[in-house]
Amino acid sequence: MEAPAAPHDPAETELTVTSPEQMRELGRRLAKLLRAGDLVMLTGELGAGKTTLTRGLGEGLGVRGAVTSPTFVIARVHPSLGDGPPLVHVDAYRLGGGLDEMEDLDLDVSLPGSVVVVEWGEGKVEELTDDRLEVVIHRAVGDTTDEVRHVTLTGRGERWAAADLSVLSA
Repeated sequence: MEAPAAPHDPAETELTVTSPEQMRELGRRLAKLLRAGDLVMLTGELGAGKTTLTRGLGEGLGVRGAVTSPTFVIARVHPSLGDGPPLVHVDAYRLGGGLDEMEDLDLDVSLPGSVVVVEWGEGKVEELTDDRLEVVIHRAVGDTTDEVRHVTLTGRGERWAAADLSVLSA
């Protein structure tokens, strides 16, 4: 009798980023791994680099429009300039509730045909899909000019089970 298959260990990699330009470059490299239907959840303190990473994603995906923080509009769609998927950039910081408030954004409708990036999505968007890439950005807090960021990328679900996230540290 065979033992049941063990659940996939999440694909995970850790990187150190030392400048905003390196964070953008990480976003450009990450864009090459993404496809329509991917959910990317960004977590990190204010000023950690979530929007800077997303700006690089937009550049790598070749989308229209400057990627800026959608804090006050909550969500912004950047259509592709080519044949790639659009980028849906969400800032869930001001959303207090869980999926109920997120449902008003119709992300479940956008997700299959787009790359959806949600800043501050922890505890709010996990129910959208079992397949997601979680990006946690740690930075020194307090009165510091330190640009160093420690980035942990964790792929969850079948979509990311065979992903080689170590290519991002190249």
